[in-house]
Amino acid sequence: MKKRVEVCLSPRDFDLYSEGFEIIVVIDVLRATSAICAGLANGVKSIIPVDSIEKALEYKNKGYLVGAERKGQVVEGFDFGNSPYSFMDPKFKDKEIVLTTTNGTKAIEISKYSGQVIIGSLVNLEALTSWLIKQNKNVLCLCSGWQDKFNLEDSICAGAIADILIFSGNFYSEEDSTICVKQLYKEAKKSPFAFLKASSHRRRLKKLNLNKDIKYCLTPNQLNVIPYLKKNELVSLNEEESLF
Repeated sequence: MKKRVEVCLSPRDFDLYSEGFEIIVVIDVLRATSAICAGLANGVKSIIPVDSIEKALEYKNKGYLVGAERKGQVVEGFDFGNSPYSFMDPKFKDKEIVLTTTNGTKAIEISKYSGQVIIGSLVNLEALTSWLIKQNKNVLCLCSGWQDKFNLEDSICAGAIADILIFSGNFYSEEDSTICVKQLYKEAKKSPFAFLKASSHRRRLKKLNLNKDIKYCLTPNQLNVIPYLKKNELVSLNEEESLF
């Protein structure tokens, strides 16, 4: 029997989609889920996502390495933000680190009680979709968006995941949101970087001189890592492994 794949365009709408999906793929292409993938692929032991500065401070006061980002910038007093290049730092290897971001970690928090949370981005697209097809479970892609609003980059990534899963012949979709993002992905597939030139968050990050981050996050299939939430920590899953 075919399984279902659907796309929720914003955390604000999550309650409308949350029932009936065993796997929730949280997507925050620019930059949280790309950074999480980069960190685990480069030897970070685990990443603890938290949804508030207050919780992040509690961990910092306990001696953890803590990253905090709000509106694209590193929060004053914290060790780093959510640049994927920060997560590649050799000093993070084999470390347990903490992260809070404007959008992505909040999306993880709201979805963790509704199914197995998996982290998705363009950088791990091929590994992720290959694994999802093997699981034979209903999948919901949750776009983190921007402050509860629709954004292009997460929607394109969700469209890519849905398109690949449906093309496998093992999945179907019913929602217009899924149809919409599949069409977006087909328009953007040739060059996500060029397609997103005018997108709001790309322009926002460009103003902060983060073009290097943008190029990294919008380059598909760089990593084979599949991060998943184990209790309250994000750790790496091998493509050959199954959680079910």
